[in-house]
Amino acid sequence: MSAESWVDKALDRSIVLGYGNVGLWARRRLPGWPDDPPRMDGKVVLVTGAASGIGSAAAAGFARLGASVRVLARDRERAEGAVRSAVRRAGPGATPPVPVVCDLASRPELRRFIDEFADSEPQLDVLVNNAGVMPDERTFSPDGVELVFATHVLAPWMLTRGLSELMSRSAPARVVNVTSGGQYGQRIPPGDLQSLHEDYSPKKVYARTKREEVAITEEWARRLLDRGIHVHAMHPGWADTKGVRQWMPLFRAASRPIIRTPEEGADTIVWLGAAPEAVESTGLLWHDRRARPTTYALAAGPDDDAARQELWNHVAELADAAAP
Repeated sequence: MSAESWVDKALDRSIVLGYGNVGLWARRRLPGWPDDPPRMDGKVVLVTGAASGIGSAAAAGFARLGASVRVLARDRERAEGAVRSAVRRAGPGATPPVPVVCDLASRPELRRFIDEFADSEPQLDVLVNNAGVMPDERTFSPDGVELVFATHVLAPWMLTRGLSELMSRSAPARVVNVTSGGQYGQRIPPGDLQSLHEDYSPKKVYARTKREEVAITEEWARRLLDRGIHVHAMHPGWADTKGVRQWMPLFRAASRPIIRTPEEGADTIVWLGAAPEAVESTGLLWHDRRARPTTYALAAGPDDDAARQELWNHVAELADAAAP
């Protein structure tokens, strides 16, 4: 292993340095840092959770590269605000994004959106599943699914399946699922995939659903490869977003000297959406433009195949079930 690889690995395992802005600063200066992504003129990108933070920064990054970006938020006011935010971040000369609306926690809304988007758009080159929630108390979607699971696991699954035909027309197309480094400390809970049978912990359920999202990413990668769709997950490290300020104020205060900007957190999202390296593989977990292990033996370790299959079946059943 080269000296630069040892440095990169040490940063990753340290967590504090690797997930903070120090890690990105150092990696950019190591030999072998991947080239910046090429222009995306003529490409169509859909970014969920684009109203603020990493989603807004990613939308701006794609727009800056010339892509035609659809910014998705749960209502018209937030979607239009997402456009203004992305335009402001992108700067002059960027292609202005287009607002689209969907409550991702609602299966009927998702079905409506998928049908309308597929009918109105000629192509979809990149789908970024970024939307996230962390309610203080256990909360359910309008149609009865645990809200964090509905947002982080079910909605990306339904969008990926529902828009796969559109993406296959743009092959090689890309799906980027935004997860969290916290997923390393969790495993898929057999028999309790929505974490309903234990006391609710916002951070634990958030991290657990992000672990489930990584497992779903790997399965979609296998299923969609022959259609020219490359599915990856990434985690942004510790970024200073509205969600962190709202849901984790103590963590933000403690990490403030090294916390990343939203643009730094979004860097690998934009890179995966445009760089040729992203379509040379599929089903990987990325951080700072490098593929990382999906699990660590000294953390929670890997999930067994039965749990992964149970998760896939459960999400597929929810996606196809009639909402109450």
